[in-house]
Amino acid sequence: MDPILNYELSGGVATLTMNDGKANVMSVRMLQELSAAFDRAQADKAVVLLTSGGRLFSGGFDLAVFKSDRAELFRMLEAGALLTQKMLAFPRPIVAVCAGHAIAMGVFLMLGADVRIGVDEGARIQVNEVQIGLTVPHFAIEICRHRLAPQHLHHAVGTAAPHTPQQALQAGFLTELAAAASIGEAGRSSAKAVAALHAGAFADTKARLTQHTRAAMEIAVREDIEDWSRAFLKRE
Repeated sequence: MDPILNYELSGGVATLTMNDGKANVMSVRMLQELSAAFDRAQADKAVVLLTSGGRLFSGGFDLAVFKSDRAELFRMLEAGALLTQKMLAFPRPIVAVCAGHAIAMGVFLMLGADVRIGVDEGARIQVNEVQIGLTVPHFAIEICRHRLAPQHLHHAVGTAAPHTPQQALQAGFLTELAAAASIGEAGRSSAKAVAALHAGAFADTKARLTQHTRAAMEIAVREDIEDWSRAFLKRE
C-alpha cells in the first residue's frame, strides 16, 4: 500500500506531507494517520508543518464513503471531529501551508493550525456543505467561529461562499499569503520562527486563548457523534 502521509523530523520541526495522489481526501485512513502523526510530533516535542503534495491542500471528506458504507461514514466523520479537537489542543505551534484548494474538511483541518499560509492566486477556500445539501457539523462551526472574523462567519459557513485567497485572508481562513514559487520556503521559515518561541509560554498562552473554544468543541463533538450515531448506526 502506497504511503499517503510522510513524517519528517528536522530541527525541531515535524513536516507532515499529505499526498494520496489525488485530492488528499480526508478518508478514515488519512485522518487516522494524521492523528497518529500529531501524537508522534507531540512526543517529539516538535512544531508541526502541515503541507500537501499535488494541486490541492485537501478536497475534504471522501465523498465516495457517503454513498457506500454507513459505518465507515460514521468512523470518517468522527475521526475528522476528533482530529480537529486534537489540533486545537496541540501544545506546540502548527503551521499549515495551503498551496492549492481547501474544501470542507480540508478547511477545518487547515483552521486547526495556528499559522495558515495560502497561495496568493488560483486557489479556492470553501466550506461547501450547504451547497451540496449537508448540514455543517457542530465541531466545524466551532473551529470556524474561533478563527473567522465575526462579520464573515455566516457568509462563509451559512451560504457556502467560495473565497479567493485574498478574500480568505480577510475572512480569517488564512493568516498570510505567498507566491506559489515561494510558498514552501514561506512555510519552512514560519515553522522555524515559531519553533524559536518559548515552548512553555506558547503552550500556556494557547491554552488560555483556546479555553472557551475547547470547552465548546467538547460539547460540539459529543453532539455530532450522537447525531451521526442515530443517522448512520441505527438498526434497520
